[in-house]
Amino acid sequence: MSTRSRSIWTFVITSVALFMASLDNLVVTTALPSIREHLHASLEGLQWTVNAYTLTFAVLLLTGATLGERYGRRRLFVIGLGLFTAGSAGAALAPGIGELVAARAVQGVGAAILIPLTLTLLSAAVAPARRGLALGAWGAVGGLAIAIGPLVGGAVVEGASWQWIFWLNVPIGIALLPVAWARLTESYGPATRLDLRGVTLASLGLFGIVLGVVRGNDHGWTSMTVLPPLVIGALLVAAFLVWETRAPEPMLPLRLFRSRGFTLTNTASLLMFFGMFGSIFLLAQFLQVVQGYSPLQAGIRTLPWTAMPVLVAPIAGILSDRIGGRPLLVTGLALQAIGLGWLAAVTSPTVAYATLVPAFVVSGVGMSLFFAPVANVVLGSVRREEEGIASGANNAIRELGGVFGIAVLGAVFSARGGYTSGAAFVSGLSAAVWVGAAAVAVAAVVALFLPRLRKAPATSTGAVTSAADAPAVAQAEPVAALAAAEPEGDPEAELELAR
Repeated sequence: MSTRSRSIWTFVITSVALFMASLDNLVVTTALPSIREHLHASLEGLQWTVNAYTLTFAVLLLTGATLGERYGRRRLFVIGLGLFTAGSAGAALAPGIGELVAARAVQGVGAAILIPLTLTLLSAAVAPARRGLALGAWGAVGGLAIAIGPLVGGAVVEGASWQWIFWLNVPIGIALLPVAWARLTESYGPATRLDLRGVTLASLGLFGIVLGVVRGNDHGWTSMTVLPPLVIGALLVAAFLVWETRAPEPMLPLRLFRSRGFTLTNTASLLMFFGMFGSIFLLAQFLQVVQGYSPLQAGIRTLPWTAMPVLVAPIAGILSDRIGGRPLLVTGLALQAIGLGWLAAVTSPTVAYATLVPAFVVSGVGMSLFFAPVANVVLGSVRREEEGIASGANNAIRELGGVFGIAVLGAVFSARGGYTSGAAFVSGLSAAVWVGAAAVAVAAVVALFLPRLRKAPATSTGAVTSAADAPAVAQAEPVAALAAAEPEGDPEAELELAR
């Protein structure tokens, strides 16, 4: 097989896999009301339907990339694709909410292996002169999948049933498996030791905390099903942090947080995803449960928010090169906070959709301005050889922000309202979205203290080469996200770079 043919096949295979896995990030949100009705699911069940996927994805993201480097990228890509496909079939066949949550966790494991390796395989298969173009197109595929996720979910649920949002993955995955094995070229990276103890401590600790938060209102915050998981989870997370300072090859090198830029960017990212995903989780249900829109109608009506990055992020990427990432991050987070606060203020059981559109647009523009430069800021805060692990850590932290956003905002919703009536739903929704807006506003304040950035000279390859960078690019427009940056005006960071 010629080099050109190998590059084309690799691009097609990795792009299809990326689109399928990235689409699953938001496609489920539109189907939540149908899942709730068909499986008689509680709010806790709906939260875990989303969080089982995002939590496993976040915790295993760095491990998935490491496994590919050690045991073969093609081999692990096929394994991840197989797990994701099997999890999709299990979700479609789930007779109850417990089985659905378990299948979603399997999907998350598969995605944690699959998504990072799509970037590594493509980067290795494309000639350096064409790598920037190929990775740009690859990133656009991931961004498109996220933008149209609610629309696709609505169309599928309305045209068939909620099970088909998962069934659609199965024939694609089955068809892609033999093609991937036959057409992808096996490659390996540096052999590194797996941090199994770190993965175990982080997984169990975060699961315990999320479990306690999700159950808090229904079971009582001091009950035996809530307080022990919270305490044990917190202790396990603390043990994870202690272990990471001693592990020979830590899953999350804590030395990265010595960089002010890295610490502040990750704090802002955590808060941003906390407020954004927690709010989308409830607002997607509001349009159907309270306002009576069909799944497809609800998906279409979220486009002014979710599809805005497709239009705005390329412009934001150009601006990022000219003025730096910090002004865009601060502006984007401020707009996102304003948009969420606007939605919380105007939402009522009978609010006209036209009243919501300006708030959706403001939130979408804010999200776009945040996504475009965030990868540059993260990469510019660490040494060149640490860019891969830094980007992977940032994406894991962002996903965890979404997990805790859904859990905490769901708890606020449950405490202040519920599904008993439209008025009760809006009462809980407004309180929860106000909390989300406050979290994003704090993120904007945090971003004000970021060191000033300037664009670094292009490398000889002109592309990111680490598998851990994949989700960062998949959730932002790629051209801006693939450029590296380095700090200016931060003495500590400059000293690190000088070393």
